[in-house]
Amino acid sequence: MKRRLILAGILALPALSLAHHGWSEYDSSQALKLTGRIVEYGYEHPHGHVRLETPGKTWLCVLAPPSRMQNRGLTKEMLKPGAAATIEGYPNRGKPEEMRAERITVGGKTIELR
Repeated sequence: MKRRLILAGILALPALSLAHHGWSEYDSSQALKLTGRIVEYGYEHPHGHVRLETPGKTWLCVLAPPSRMQNRGLTKEMLKPGAAATIEGYPNRGKPEEMRAERITVGGKTIELR
């Protein structure tokens, strides 16, 4: 019985490591503030996202989990394509088109995501 528990624990480790990632891949020493138009959004787990079209570049902005966004007042309807938004956060160290959003201002409302 003890062997089975140990084996089950070992087999579960890879799944647990994929369940959530850390934020170390983002450079918190380089704050970004981007303003543009939302061209795409996702309101799903583990994190929502928007593609924000700014002058010269379209960014993938990683948002919070949907339950947190909903609890803080950021609804799906606010993220519709065409909406103007300002997003503050940190760039990804290895993906120059991606950022982790700390807050978003859309529809005249600023929502803290972290």
